[in-house]
Amino acid sequence: MEELDGEPAVTVIPGVNSKKNQMCFDWGPGEMLVCETSFSKKEKSEMVPSCPFIYIIRKDVDVYSQILRKLFNESHGIFLGLQRIDEELTGKSRKSQLVRVSKNYRSVIRACMEEMHQVAIAAKDPASGRQFSSQVSILSAMELIWNLCEILFIEVAPAGHLLLHLLDWVRLHVCEVDSLSADVLGSENPSNHDSFWNLPGNTQTLTELELKWQHWHEECERYLQDSTFATNPHLESLLKIMLGDEAALLEQKELLSNWYHFLVTRLLYSNPTVKPIDLHYYAQSSLDLFLGGESSPEPLDNILLAAFEFDIHQVIKECSIALSNWWFVAHLTDLLDHCKLLQSHNLYFGSNMREFLLLEYASGLFAHPSLWQLGVDYFDYCPKLGRVSLELHIERIPLNTEQKALKVLRICEQRQMTEQVRSICKILAMKAVRNNRLGSALSWSIRAKDAAFATLVSDRFLRDYCERGCFSDLDLIDNLGPAMMLSDRLTFLGKYREFHRMYGEKRFADAASLLLSLMTSGIAPRSFWMTLLTDALPLLEQKQVIFSAEQTYELMQCLEDLTSRRPVRGESDIQQLQDEDIETTKVEMLRLALARNLARAIIREGSLEGS
Repeated sequence: MEELDGEPAVTVIPGVNSKKNQMCFDWGPGEMLVCETSFSKKEKSEMVPSCPFIYIIRKDVDVYSQILRKLFNESHGIFLGLQRIDEELTGKSRKSQLVRVSKNYRSVIRACMEEMHQVAIAAKDPASGRQFSSQVSILSAMELIWNLCEILFIEVAPAGHLLLHLLDWVRLHVCEVDSLSADVLGSENPSNHDSFWNLPGNTQTLTELELKWQHWHEECERYLQDSTFATNPHLESLLKIMLGDEAALLEQKELLSNWYHFLVTRLLYSNPTVKPIDLHYYAQSSLDLFLGGESSPEPLDNILLAAFEFDIHQVIKECSIALSNWWFVAHLTDLLDHCKLLQSHNLYFGSNMREFLLLEYASGLFAHPSLWQLGVDYFDYCPKLGRVSLELHIERIPLNTEQKALKVLRICEQRQMTEQVRSICKILAMKAVRNNRLGSALSWSIRAKDAAFATLVSDRFLRDYCERGCFSDLDLIDNLGPAMMLSDRLTFLGKYREFHRMYGEKRFADAASLLLSLMTSGIAPRSFWMTLLTDALPLLEQKQVIFSAEQTYELMQCLEDLTSRRPVRGESDIQQLQDEDIETTKVEMLRLALARNLARAIIREGSLEGS
């Protein structure tokens, strides 16, 4: 796209003096943070007082309007339906579907406009009323532009039918004509009504005039030349109007709401079978005649003029500058692209105009706490940069609740966004740990396939077991399955829980073998060895010999390794001394139990060999 014709509008931030102090800012995907620094612009070394606030500047504030949210939600469904239109459809069937989609978009705009109008009327605050009225004007302009684009670019009305469509366009958007016609035609004697001579005609009469225009034109010229109605100024003025006399039409300027109303009226009486290619000449001259040099064209005038010139790209550019959000240009461009009208216009940075505008619109939706879900579908239908943009934006969604996190997670999983799935699971696991919900934390870490975090959570489980003497979230630990292989610590946690289950089922031999293998294989953390050896005490004291002599030697070796590597402490407080006494007592009990068990195991194994 071309560069902007003028400088962008300046946004004034209340309380911030950008002329005096240096500013600092940080860009975000949908907003910008701005604040003053403590440095003066004139002398950088001088420290001056600054504004204490940080301001958030959003580029798409319309997404926060309650009424416009309906526009975004309703149009989202229409957009998805348009993407699913069968590409194999051609000719009239495809064209009729595209026209129907266009009318659906316009009906949504009009519904929002009518609701906004009612809100503006009911507003108690004058400032709010003005704000809503301004929004009504914007929506009205949007429908006006869209309707004209529908006539010129989508329906592609041929000569003859073109004027009929333009007449309907003016009637729809210039309410004064219809209300005036209703007043006149509803009276007992329309010809005697005060406003009868101010009417340019109703639709049916205009249609008949278009069909018989050539005959009436000759008749009018003859009557005017013969001064047939010289005694009646109204009839003579009417003759001049029917001949398309520009001066006569401009005399009735107060009855014409705007220059495009003047354009259609002028075409009706001067060239009712106008060809599309000639529209730009009549549009430009009508604008110049109607304004008469008294005022310059408004942005809306420039947009409509570009449409009459069949310059689609200029229409999109002007709308992008004039309108306050990307909704209009994104959806109109998408529709025109489906009409195969934008195929040749590619941008320099890897995307065409349609995709660029859809990306901008979807980015704005992601700034809203709930509309971001709509933005996902728009990114999906941007083939080049949509997925990358979605990945960047979805990582910035605040996961305030687990329900919202699950929505985001489902979206990522459906699109095989592996890194984002892992990132979300890690975030949820961290939140669960902070809230001491270890079961949930372990579940999310397993889902994220994060071995380091699974190890951390497993350590918390083991620490809680040491403090409380029992496990929490038994169902989760009992059903880890292959997931326990994610990390050694998680494997140990699962196997240690399995040891307790075997012990509870009185499968003492299996429990003893598992306990010993946990220590000798190196899976068990050394800090947990004393707990494991303590768990072995009841098995060592059983009437039946559980540990063999060889197994008992291995347990003794583990105990000696543990006690020999115990760090030498300096001066200790009372609590530490008490803990050391408890540890010493445990070691003595274990040594005594291991010695007794060894003696019993040797006698038992010797008697078995002798027999």
